[in-house]
Amino acid sequence: MVDTMASLPAFIRPARMTRTVPSPAGFTAAGLPSDDEVLLDVPDEPLGPALVAAAQGAYRPAAALLAGTREGARWEERDRYTTRLAAIARSRPEWLDAWLATAPRDPDALLVAAQLAVDRAWPSPARAELLRGVSPLITAAARADARDPVPWRVALDHARGSRAGHRYFEELWEAAVRRAPHHYGCHVAALRYLATSWHGSHRECFDFADMAAQDAPAGSLVQALPVRAAFACLTDGCGPRVPRARLHAAADRAIVFSARFPAAVPWPAEIRNLLTCVLLRLERPEDALVQLRLIGPYATSFPWERQSDDPLGFFLKLRADLGAPPPAGPSRRPRYGLGGRARRGEH
Repeated sequence: MVDTMASLPAFIRPARMTRTVPSPAGFTAAGLPSDDEVLLDVPDEPLGPALVAAAQGAYRPAAALLAGTREGARWEERDRYTTRLAAIARSRPEWLDAWLATAPRDPDALLVAAQLAVDRAWPSPARAELLRGVSPLITAAARADARDPVPWRVALDHARGSRAGHRYFEELWEAAVRRAPHHYGCHVAALRYLATSWHGSHRECFDFADMAAQDAPAGSLVQALPVRAAFACLTDGCGPRVPRARLHAAADRAIVFSARFPAAVPWPAEIRNLLTCVLLRLERPEDALVQLRLIGPYATSFPWERQSDDPLGFFLKLRADLGAPPPAGPSRRPRYGLGGRARRGEH
């Protein structure tokens, strides 16, 4: 095992209840909830009580939640829950401090602590230097449960944040996929690393995403990896252009994946929000409207935070534009609030 390990956070903003754009008349008749029903970054049912308890200073619900994901090898849930709990600990660390004081070797507490340490280091101009100090925390989390791929996702993110070389990254990647060959979080971390290391080389990133999706089971979140590559290509604005047909194929794969799951549930919402954004950039508003119906009331910060400081308001404006009658004249095309280059972000 590699001893020098650290990670990257997935920053998640708390839900904002801004209501800036009224729904046009008849918009809800298209199968969309009203603006007043739409929320941002809503946790799923198991996570919600743990977040509330943590905000109130209690760690036991979070401990029970993460222990369950570890014991059941539910790695995708474990990854999502760790990220959200670390986001709470960033502003309210008392519950995590109490947990670590009570159980300093608890694999779940160590994982949240490692994620939190990286979250704190990531925005700093001295990120790479600060991340080196996080390495012992990540190593401790990885050693606490040898089966767990989530500390290795953290390590893969760290490799990007600390500008690690390809050889070191490949060692981490091999360790991660030995534990969970189709873990979505690790694949996203790898895609981000490649996009950073091969800035502008979207074809190589697409090759990685397509191969991973082809190898993954039909119900794996890795099926959505190509649409993440498409989003990067459509918003990055640099490097050789990827053939349009390849972008559409990535969106089509994600549409098939999205259709496998019930409408209006929280956990696939981020992928559906991302897919909606990609479909609109590909000028497929009818397909985007289908995804908006599947999204229901569950907006997510990503990808809209890349284009606005108010992702919820931006999402509501986009829905309103999409539901409005098309403009007169054959040459005028609605832009659905997506014109121009998206702001670059960490994720």
